[in-house]
Amino acid sequence: MKILAAMSGGVDSAVAAARVVDAGHEVVGVHLALSRMPGTLRTGSRGCCTIEDSMDAQRAANMIGIPYYVWDFSERFKSDVVDDFIAEYAAGRTPNPCMRCNEKIKFAALLEKALDLGFDAVCTGHYASIRLDDEGNRELHRASAWAKDQSYVLGVLTAEQLEHAVFPLGDTPSKDLVREEAARRGFTVASKPDSHDICFIPDGDTRGWLAEHVGSETGQIVDREGTVVGSHEGAHAYTVGQRRGLNLGVPAPDGRPRFVLEVKPKSNEVVVGPKEALAVAEIAGQRHSWAGLPPRHPESEFDVHVQIRAHADPVPATAVVSTSAETGEPEVVVRPETPLDGVAPGQTAVLYAGTRVLGQFTIDRTVSAVPVGA
Repeated sequence: MKILAAMSGGVDSAVAAARVVDAGHEVVGVHLALSRMPGTLRTGSRGCCTIEDSMDAQRAANMIGIPYYVWDFSERFKSDVVDDFIAEYAAGRTPNPCMRCNEKIKFAALLEKALDLGFDAVCTGHYASIRLDDEGNRELHRASAWAKDQSYVLGVLTAEQLEHAVFPLGDTPSKDLVREEAARRGFTVASKPDSHDICFIPDGDTRGWLAEHVGSETGQIVDREGTVVGSHEGAHAYTVGQRRGLNLGVPAPDGRPRFVLEVKPKSNEVVVGPKEALAVAEIAGQRHSWAGLPPRHPESEFDVHVQIRAHADPVPATAVVSTSAETGEPEVVVRPETPLDGVAPGQTAVLYAGTRVLGQFTIDRTVSAVPVGA
């Protein structure tokens, strides 16, 4: 096959590219320039897709012996990922920009361009596996190394995208083995630290970045009954489940700490309450997709495991596709066997059947397991 290897400049994508070359494929390496500030250099393990990362990727491509290019996707990244991130926070939701990047950039814009240029597939260094069912249909599964499994952030992939995706690291038992292989191959990135945090906020100050891009407006902090208990200087700075940094002038009647339960952008209010009120008995969302074939009868309840964060434990649940009473549009409704903790609208819920990724949806609404006044 003719494969385009997406090379971030990290150890995983370098080893993945080398493995598809070893498998006999015709491979071309490409680094995605996503930053609107091309002079930015990476510091420590924060950020990605900078000039330093591009140079690291080029050195790896040269050692592998494959052609290497840098493609400028910064405009698309800004509109589909950064602007979406800002809009979601402005609407009081908590988005996952890595999900949007995989959905809109790596397996939409990049894959579309790759196919137009005659490539058969895109290869990345994600830890996930693609398997065939009994009828030859592709399925997305967890990686063998659950501690490093990245199938959650790939839950946005569609059946068509899976047909053109290659994940060479999915069966590798541990990240240490990948680093050892990189060292044997002589890659300078063998000991390079993993990137973390949000790549377009390399200094890690998400609160300050949002204040600059969303703006700050003083508002009220209220309890579940609507009583004012404090004030804030920008609702965007708060996320569901947050305890620290609350400017509360009225203590709880029982003296226990309070947590952020909800952010209301229209009224510019932050709702707080006891920790047990973070328990969620139901989540639902309309923006959903299936990773491969959809469930046979999604309009009837089916058993799943639901995962609401990249490193959260999957929770047994039932799911169903029903009609939203509010909009009349189809929505996925999930009811976990045990309440989920600290779920915020805007997060992504990924559904699993065993190790297989069934699909995902963006959470639009939640139902608390603890009624107001209880």
